[in-house]
Amino acid sequence: MAGDAKENKYGLQSDSLLFFFLYELVAVGNAATSEKETAHCSIQIIQRKQVLKVTQHDLAVKTMEETKNSNATKSWSEAGTRNPAARGGGGGAGGSGGGGCQINNPQLELERKIRAAMDFKVEGHRCYKEKKFREAIGKYHRALLQLKGMNAGEGTAEEGQMLGNGKMNLTEAQKRLVESTEIECYDSLTACLLQSELVNYERVREYCLKVLEKQKRNFKAAYRAGIAFYHLGNYESALHYLKEAESQEPRDMNVLRYMQLAEMKRQKEREGGHKEAVG
Repeated sequence: MAGDAKENKYGLQSDSLLFFFLYELVAVGNAATSEKETAHCSIQIIQRKQVLKVTQHDLAVKTMEETKNSNATKSWSEAGTRNPAARGGGGGAGGSGGGGCQINNPQLELERKIRAAMDFKVEGHRCYKEKKFREAIGKYHRALLQLKGMNAGEGTAEEGQMLGNGKMNLTEAQKRLVESTEIECYDSLTACLLQSELVNYERVREYCLKVLEKQKRNFKAAYRAGIAFYHLGNYESALHYLKEAESQEPRDMNVLRYMQLAEMKRQKEREGGHKEAVG
Protein backbone atom coordinates (compact mmCIF):
# COMPACT_ATOMS: atom_id res chain seq x y z
CA MET A 1 0.00 0.00 0.00
CA ALA A 2 1.23 3.47 -0.92
CA GLY A 3 0.30 4.98 2.45
CA ASP A 4 2.16 2.42 4.44
CA ALA A 5 5.75 3.06 5.54
CA LYS A 6 8.34 1.02 3.69
CA GLU A 7 10.12 -1.78 5.47
CA ASN A 8 13.96 -1.97 5.36
CA LYS A 9 16.27 -4.95 5.39
CA TYR A 10 15.83 -5.24 9.17
CA GLY A 11 12.15 -5.85 8.65
CA LEU A 12 11.31 -2.60 10.49
CA GLN A 13 9.46 0.46 9.48
CA SER A 14 11.37 3.77 9.15
CA ASP A 15 10.15 5.19 12.43
CA SER A 16 10.93 1.95 14.22
CA LEU A 17 14.34 1.82 12.58
CA LEU A 18 15.15 5.32 13.77
CA PHE A 19 14.13 4.41 17.32
CA PHE A 20 16.22 1.22 17.12
CA PHE A 21 19.32 3.12 15.99
CA LEU A 22 18.87 5.68 18.77
CA TYR A 23 18.44 2.92 21.38
CA GLU A 24 21.61 1.16 20.19
CA LEU A 25 23.54 4.44 20.27
CA VAL A 26 22.45 5.15 23.85
CA ALA A 27 23.28 1.61 24.94
CA VAL A 28 26.75 1.85 23.40
CA GLY A 29 27.27 5.23 25.08
CA ASN A 30 26.19 3.89 28.46
CA ALA A 31 28.43 0.89 28.09
CA ALA A 32 31.38 3.14 27.25
CA THR A 33 30.61 5.38 30.19
CA SER A 34 30.29 2.39 32.52
CA GLU A 35 33.61 0.98 31.34
CA LYS A 36 35.26 4.37 31.77
CA GLU A 37 33.91 4.72 35.33
CA THR A 38 34.94 1.16 36.12
CA ALA A 39 38.46 1.82 34.89
CA HIS A 40 38.59 5.07 36.88
CA CYS A 41 37.43 3.28 40.04
CA SER A 42 39.99 0.55 39.50
CA ILE A 43 42.75 3.16 39.21
CA GLN A 44 41.56 4.85 42.42
CA ILE A 45 41.54 1.52 44.28
CA ILE A 46 45.06 0.72 43.08
CA GLN A 47 46.27 4.17 44.14
CA ARG A 48 44.66 3.87 47.58
CA LYS A 49 46.26 0.45 48.08
CA GLN A 50 49.65 1.92 47.23
CA VAL A 51 49.12 4.79 49.67
CA LEU A 52 48.02 2.34 52.38
CA LYS A 53 51.11 0.20 51.81
CA VAL A 54 53.38 3.25 52.08
CA THR A 55 51.57 4.39 55.27
CA GLN A 56 51.82 0.94 56.85
CA HIS A 57 55.51 0.76 55.98
CA ASP A 58 56.18 4.21 57.50
CA LEU A 59 54.21 3.28 60.62
CA ALA A 60 56.17 0.04 61.04
CA VAL A 61 59.48 1.88 60.64
CA LYS A 62 58.42 4.56 63.14
CA THR A 63 57.31 1.91 65.66
CA MET A 64 60.64 0.10 65.34
CA GLU A 65 62.54 3.34 65.87
CA GLU A 66 60.48 4.24 68.95
CA THR A 67 60.98 0.75 70.42
CA LYS A 68 64.71 0.98 69.79
CA ASN A 69 64.92 4.41 71.43
CA SER A 70 62.84 3.23 74.38
CA ASN A 71 65.08 0.20 74.94
CA ALA A 72 68.18 2.36 74.69
CA THR A 73 66.78 4.82 77.25
CA LYS A 74 65.83 1.97 79.61
CA SER A 75 69.29 0.42 79.31
CA TRP A 76 70.93 3.76 80.03
CA SER A 77 68.71 4.31 83.05
CA GLU A 78 69.45 0.87 84.46
CA ALA A 79 73.15 1.29 83.87
CA GLY A 80 73.07 4.68 85.57
CA THR A 81 71.26 3.20 88.56
CA ARG A 82 73.81 0.44 88.95
CA ASN A 83 76.76 2.74 88.37
CA PRO A 84 76.19 6.39 89.33
CA ALA A 85 79.54 7.33 87.75
CA ALA A 86 78.18 6.21 84.37
CA ARG A 87 75.56 8.95 84.49
CA GLY A 88 78.31 11.53 84.39
CA GLY A 89 79.57 10.23 81.03
CA GLY A 90 83.14 9.76 82.25
CA GLY A 91 85.40 8.38 84.90
CA GLY A 92 85.28 4.84 83.52
CA ALA A 93 87.88 3.00 81.50
CA GLY A 94 88.38 4.87 78.24
CA GLY A 95 85.68 7.37 79.16
CA SER A 96 86.22 11.08 79.03
CA GLY A 97 83.82 13.84 79.93
CA GLY A 98 80.99 14.95 77.74
CA GLY A 99 79.30 11.61 77.08
CA GLY A 100 75.76 10.83 78.20
CA CYS A 101 73.33 12.83 80.31
CA GLN A 102 74.26 13.78 83.83
CA ILE A 103 71.61 13.81 86.55
CA ASN A 104 72.90 15.90 89.40
CA ASN A 105 70.03 17.76 91.00
CA PRO A 106 70.17 17.50 94.81
CA GLN A 107 66.78 19.15 95.21
CA LEU A 108 65.04 16.56 93.03
CA GLU A 109 66.87 13.78 94.86
CA LEU A 110 65.75 15.22 98.18
CA GLU A 111 62.12 15.41 97.07
CA ARG A 112 62.32 11.84 95.79
CA LYS A 113 63.60 10.61 99.16
CA ILE A 114 60.85 12.46 101.06
CA ARG A 115 58.16 10.99 98.79
CA ALA A 116 59.64 7.51 99.23
CA ALA A 117 59.64 7.94 103.01
CA MET A 118 55.99 8.96 102.95
CA ASP A 119 55.11 5.92 100.86
CA PHE A 120 56.93 3.54 103.21
CA LYS A 121 55.20 5.12 106.19
CA VAL A 122 51.78 4.61 104.63
CA GLU A 123 52.64 0.98 103.88
CA GLY A 124 53.75 0.57 107.50
CA HIS A 125 50.40 1.88 108.74
CA ARG A 126 48.60 -0.58 106.47
CA CYS A 127 50.66 -3.51 107.78
CA TYR A 128 50.05 -2.41 111.38
CA LYS A 129 46.27 -2.33 110.84
CA GLU A 130 46.51 -5.83 109.39
CA LYS A 131 48.52 -6.87 112.49
CA LYS A 132 51.57 -7.67 110.37
CA PHE A 133 53.87 -6.09 112.93
CA ARG A 134 57.18 -7.40 111.63
CA GLU A 135 56.42 -6.15 108.13
CA ALA A 136 55.30 -2.82 109.55
CA ILE A 137 58.57 -2.47 111.47
CA GLY A 138 60.48 -3.04 108.22
CA LYS A 139 58.47 -0.37 106.41
CA TYR A 140 59.01 2.21 109.16
CA HIS A 141 62.73 1.52 109.20
CA ARG A 142 62.92 1.99 105.44
CA ALA A 143 61.05 5.28 105.73
CA LEU A 144 63.51 6.51 108.34
CA LEU A 145 66.41 5.38 106.19
CA GLN A 146 65.19 7.66 103.39
CA LEU A 147 65.17 10.62 105.79
CA LYS A 148 68.53 9.86 107.38
CA GLY A 149 70.92 12.81 107.36
CA MET A 150 68.34 15.40 106.29
CA ASN A 151 68.16 17.15 109.65
CA ALA A 152 71.04 19.31 110.79
CA GLY A 153 73.66 17.40 112.72
CA GLU A 154 72.40 14.00 111.61
CA GLY A 155 74.02 11.57 109.24
CA THR A 156 77.58 11.02 108.09
CA ALA A 157 79.82 13.25 105.98
CA GLU A 158 79.26 10.94 103.02
CA GLU A 159 75.49 11.37 103.34
CA GLY A 160 75.99 15.11 103.47
CA GLN A 161 77.89 14.95 100.17
CA MET A 162 75.11 12.92 98.60
CA LEU A 163 72.68 15.66 99.53
CA GLY A 164 74.80 18.38 98.03
CA ASN A 165 77.71 18.97 100.42
CA GLY A 166 75.49 20.93 102.75
CA LYS A 167 74.84 23.60 100.09
CA MET A 168 71.20 22.63 99.77
CA ASN A 169 68.83 23.65 102.53
CA LEU A 170 65.44 22.24 103.37
CA THR A 171 62.51 24.58 103.02
CA GLU A 172 60.41 25.21 106.11
CA ALA A 173 57.65 23.03 104.72
CA GLN A 174 60.11 20.22 104.02
CA LYS A 175 61.58 20.51 107.52
CA ARG A 176 58.15 20.17 109.08
CA LEU A 177 57.28 17.25 106.83
CA VAL A 178 60.53 15.41 107.58
CA GLU A 179 60.20 15.96 111.32
CA SER A 180 56.55 14.91 111.49
CA THR A 181 57.29 11.80 109.42
CA GLU A 182 60.17 10.82 111.69
CA ILE A 183 58.08 11.31 114.82
CA GLU A 184 55.22 9.28 113.37
CA CYS A 185 57.55 6.45 112.33
CA TYR A 186 59.31 6.26 115.72
CA ASP A 187 55.98 6.41 117.52
CA SER A 188 54.58 3.64 115.34
CA LEU A 189 57.73 1.55 115.81
CA THR A 190 57.27 1.55 119.59
CA ALA A 191 53.65 0.47 119.15
CA CYS A 192 54.77 -2.45 116.93
CA LEU A 193 57.57 -3.48 119.31
CA LEU A 194 55.20 -3.57 122.26
CA GLN A 195 53.04 -6.04 120.31
CA SER A 196 55.94 -8.49 119.94
CA GLU A 197 56.13 -11.71 121.94
CA LEU A 198 59.61 -10.78 123.16
CA VAL A 199 59.60 -7.03 123.57
CA ASN A 200 62.88 -5.21 123.06
CA TYR A 201 62.39 -2.57 125.76
CA GLU A 202 65.74 -0.96 125.05
CA ARG A 203 64.58 -0.13 121.54
CA VAL A 204 61.24 1.05 122.87
CA ARG A 205 63.04 3.37 125.26
CA GLU A 206 65.34 4.64 122.50
CA TYR A 207 62.52 5.43 120.07
CA CYS A 208 60.35 7.04 122.73
CA LEU A 209 63.18 9.35 123.75
CA LYS A 210 63.72 10.34 120.10
CA VAL A 211 60.07 11.38 119.92
CA LEU A 212 60.21 13.25 123.22
CA GLU A 213 63.26 15.19 122.04
CA LYS A 214 61.05 16.82 119.42
CA GLN A 215 57.66 16.62 121.14
CA LYS A 216 58.01 16.90 124.89
CA ARG A 217 54.25 16.75 125.40
CA ASN A 218 53.72 13.53 123.45
CA PHE A 219 51.51 11.42 125.73
CA LYS A 220 52.08 8.07 124.04
CA ALA A 221 55.85 8.49 123.98
CA ALA A 222 55.95 9.46 127.67
CA TYR A 223 53.70 6.56 128.68
CA ARG A 224 55.64 4.00 126.63
CA ALA A 225 58.96 5.36 127.87
CA GLY A 226 57.68 4.81 131.41
CA ILE A 227 56.78 1.21 130.54
CA ALA A 228 60.19 0.61 128.96
CA PHE A 229 62.07 2.01 131.96
CA TYR A 230 59.89 -0.03 134.30
CA HIS A 231 60.69 -3.32 132.54
CA LEU A 232 64.38 -2.37 132.36
CA GLY A 233 64.38 -1.98 136.15
CA ASN A 234 64.87 1.80 136.22
CA TYR A 235 61.91 2.68 138.42
CA GLU A 236 62.94 6.28 139.08
CA SER A 237 62.96 7.09 135.37
CA ALA A 238 59.80 5.06 134.89
CA LEU A 239 57.97 7.20 137.45
CA HIS A 240 59.36 10.38 135.89
CA TYR A 241 57.86 9.64 132.46
CA LEU A 242 54.68 8.10 133.85
CA LYS A 243 54.04 11.24 135.88
CA GLU A 244 54.57 13.28 132.71
CA ALA A 245 51.95 11.14 130.99
CA GLU A 246 49.60 11.47 133.98
CA SER A 247 49.82 15.26 133.80
CA GLN A 248 48.30 15.04 130.32
CA GLU A 249 45.82 12.21 130.97
CA PRO A 250 45.08 12.16 134.75
CA ARG A 251 42.39 9.47 134.49
CA ASP A 252 44.18 7.01 132.24
CA MET A 253 43.97 3.71 134.12
CA ASN A 254 46.99 2.15 132.40
CA VAL A 255 49.19 5.05 133.43
CA LEU A 256 47.94 4.91 137.02
CA ARG A 257 48.46 1.14 137.21
CA TYR A 258 52.07 1.36 136.02
CA MET A 259 52.70 4.24 138.39
CA GLN A 260 51.56 2.06 141.31
CA LEU A 261 53.74 -0.83 140.17
CA ALA A 262 56.78 1.41 139.72
CA GLU A 263 56.23 2.97 143.13
CA MET A 264 56.02 -0.45 144.77
CA LYS A 265 59.19 -1.62 143.04
CA ARG A 266 61.04 1.51 144.00
CA GLN A 267 59.92 1.13 147.62
CA LYS A 268 61.16 -2.45 147.74
CA GLU A 269 64.50 -1.38 146.33
CA ARG A 270 64.83 1.27 149.00
CA GLU A 271 63.91 -1.17 151.75
CA GLY A 272 66.34 -3.72 150.45
CA GLY A 273 69.10 -1.17 150.26
CA HIS A 274 68.35 0.00 153.81
CA LYS A 275 68.54 -3.58 155.18
CA GLU A 276 71.87 -4.16 153.49
CA ALA A 277 73.21 -0.92 154.94
CA VAL A 278 72.02 -1.89 158.43
CA GLY A 279 73.37 -5.43 158.16
